[in-house]
Amino acid sequence: MLEEEYQQRRVLPPHLRKPPPAEAPFDYSLRAARPSDLPAVREIYNYYVANSTVTFDEDAMSLKEWKSKFAYLSKLGMPFVVAESPSGQLLGYALVSPWKQKRAYRYTVENSIYLGPAATGKGLGRVLLAELIERSKAAGLKEIIAVIADQGAESSIALHEGFGFVEIGRMGRVGFKFERWLGTVLMQKTLK
Repeated sequence: MLEEEYQQRRVLPPHLRKPPPAEAPFDYSLRAARPSDLPAVREIYNYYVANSTVTFDEDAMSLKEWKSKFAYLSKLGMPFVVAESPSGQLLGYALVSPWKQKRAYRYTVENSIYLGPAATGKGLGRVLLAELIERSKAAGLKEIIAVIADQGAESSIALHEGFGFVEIGRMGRVGFKFERWLGTVLMQKTLK
């Protein structure tokens, strides 16, 4: 081997190096959900069905079930918001649905927020929840209930607390998924 092959490669001093390329900004827009969004909504939700306890569903939802749910929520005038990237990829969604089927509960809803894997940890859940609250107020709704798994959902609890949701109760061992018992934390926000 030649002597120069043993020498360490020279490195430019920091002030002469090219700066690393800036990370592309996390960009998205919010809009009302459309029927054409439902295949992507289904994929996001079914990921959590198969891999998480944030939903107690154990069976993946079909596109037919999502279409039926979308039609039902649309008929009731319930907010259903999606976040979309500039390239058209659905990054996440948020919706409210009736808390109970009895008519007296018609102004009380339960919220749901789900993000695609590439969109987590970037503040999108906070933006979706803020938009969902505003659209729920505009729809004349009065109370939003969050039903959150009591294990592995600390960030969801913190997110809701940040928007003024207060814990109103806990139910222990009410769900059984992935060979373990799970409970829920109930949180509520009054819309003024």
